Amino acid sequence: MHLSSEEIEILKIIEENHKLPIESIALMAMCSEETVKAAIEKLEQAQIIISYPTLIDWSKVEGQENVIAMIDVKVTPKRGVGFDEVAQRIGRFPEVTSLYLMSGAYDLSITVEGKSMHQISNFVSEKLSTIENVISTTTHFMLKKYKHDGVIFKSENDDKDRRMVVTP
Repeated sequence: MHLSSEEIEILKIIEENHKLPIESIALMAMCSEETVKAAIEKLEQAQIIISYPTLIDWSKVEGQENVIAMIDVKVTPKRGVGFDEVAQRIGRFPEVTSLYLMSGAYDLSITVEGKSMHQISNFVSEKLSTIENVISTTTHFMLKKYKHDGVIFKSENDDKDRRMVVTP
């Protein structure tokens, strides 16, 4: 879908902070509030705006910590549908929080969340590995999250005024 420069600017603004009031978005995008409202409604209906996520550091909430694993999956593609059919099947599991088709040594990259390493290992051995066309898996457990979706996580040990510097 072709978007106007105003619509693209609105998308950039709300991608950075979706909680801004319409008035602020209009000022930043240099357009009217009505234009912003209409653009957001149009972009939501076209499913260009898919959702408005809130990023929560669950590791700081007692009793709510999850184990996160990234799983590389090698798959034999099916004739006529490629990787789509097996990806759709994997994506239906509630443990799967993200799923991507990748280039390189593995075909799919999956992020899985569970209450324990044992729960994730059961998912891999009982659900994921048993799917037809899944050839192999490699599981990587996340040990610490430093940055997610462009947001730097501060640890409890960081001073309030000290910022973590990320260099490319």
